[in-house]
Amino acid sequence: MINRRWMLSLLSAFGAAAAARAGFTENARTARFEIEKGAEEWRRQLTPAQFNILREHGTERAGTSPLDHEKRKGVFGCAGCDLPLFSSDTKFDSGTGWPSFYAPLPNAIGTSEDNSYLMRRTEVHCRRCGGHLGHVFNDGPKPTGLRYCINGLALIFHSADVS
Repeated sequence: MINRRWMLSLLSAFGAAAAARAGFTENARTARFEIEKGAEEWRRQLTPAQFNILREHGTERAGTSPLDHEKRKGVFGCAGCDLPLFSSDTKFDSGTGWPSFYAPLPNAIGTSEDNSYLMRRTEVHCRRCGGHLGHVFNDGPKPTGLRYCINGLALIFHSADVS
């Protein structure tokens, strides 16, 4: 049975989550990065969907990125600044619908706590431009046991194929 106390508790929880999300986004937006641009400059450079993901911490729908099925040798870089982030050698099929990796390249990413949606997660961002990439989870394969679940639109792929 729904009563006033139950409803107020529920609304308080959602309010706290919204406040935590707003604080998280604000902190990420005010952090200092090697490459800094204003929102309009990012909008000119990125597609609207890339801007939503990289600059507003959005997420693409699962199963929509061609990079989830990319099997060639190469490097996945940041769609915002082209910093190399992940090697194809660490990519695996997680079955989640997003490109997944078990390790980033050295000095490629940064992480921060994300308490949005009533969950505690670790957000992954480009260490050079601060673009939101996705999240990292502790359910990946050996050798790290990590799963970097990355939005395909946050990445660009550079094939190692010479042909």
